[in-house]
Amino acid sequence: MAVVLLLLGFLAVGALWGSKQWVDRRYGAAILLPAEAPNAPIAIVFGAGLRRNGTPTPVLYDRVATAVQLYQAGKVAELLMSGSSDSMGYDEPAAMKELAISLGVPAQAVLTDSGGTRTLTTCLRAMTEFGIDQALLVSQSYHLPRALATCDSLGLEAVGISADLQPYHPRAIRIWETREIPATLVALVEARLVRKN
Repeated sequence: MAVVLLLLGFLAVGALWGSKQWVDRRYGAAILLPAEAPNAPIAIVFGAGLRRNGTPTPVLYDRVATAVQLYQAGKVAELLMSGSSDSMGYDEPAAMKELAISLGVPAQAVLTDSGGTRTLTTCLRAMTEFGIDQALLVSQSYHLPRALATCDSLGLEAVGISADLQPYHPRAIRIWETREIPATLVALVEARLVRKN
């Protein structure tokens, strides 16, 4: 029994690690710097949390600021701010939109989606609720391979734009990168199940 459990453990680790390595290799070339971005109808900006005072975290600030760069460079005509909100006043998309406007983007060019609670739902709702079939995905490099794989599995044509505008704490990066290992496998399975249905 112990040997079987050990074997199953190795298989699980192999599946987790293998899926992450495959996604990184498959989608790494589709991650570009803002200056290298192709033109697209819209940029999708993924939520990344708010501070206690309701303002974007540094990671989220960089995502919004990168999207603003794309808009101001004429790479996209609109921005979709996708994140979560609740009845207690927590509203990622509203804070993201407010920041984008403060950085010079007209309010009418910023769409919001408070149903983007996860990468999968952000990509799926971009297609089903906003009719998006081509987009630039704006996030940090650690997250973009999974986001690109998810969109690809759903049928949304996308290019990733790195929002790494500042150095982040090494411990935080290790946590984010470790989280991506199981999240990537889950995303691949979920996106394919959604596509089949």
